[in-house]
Amino acid sequence: MTQGRATTFDERIEIVKFCIEHQHNYAQTAEKFQVSYQQVYSWVNKYLKSGAEALQDRRGKRKTEEEMSEVEKLKAQNKLLQAENRRQQMEIDFLKKLDEIQRRRF
Repeated sequence: MTQGRATTFDERIEIVKFCIEHQHNYAQTAEKFQVSYQQVYSWVNKYLKSGAEALQDRRGKRKTEEEMSEVEKLKAQNKLLQAENRRQQMEIDFLKKLDEIQRRRF
């Protein structure tokens, strides 16, 4: 079985078009382009269902505010507020500990 490799968006489009032109011969396509059979199959299905844009690698990309639904915006805002609360609580705990240390010295 062929080990997968990193590919660019343009390479994925080329691979998918080659596979479609050759009657969905995934094994031949995988061998020719040195990618895994499963990856070729996955790319072809994504391409047929959602077009070329589905082949974009969106891992690690955040949605813009315009792309977020109202629920997603509220969840993001909630997460920010929780992080701020944790930071403030740590600051309060630190100041209490510092005050306790100073009182022991004197």
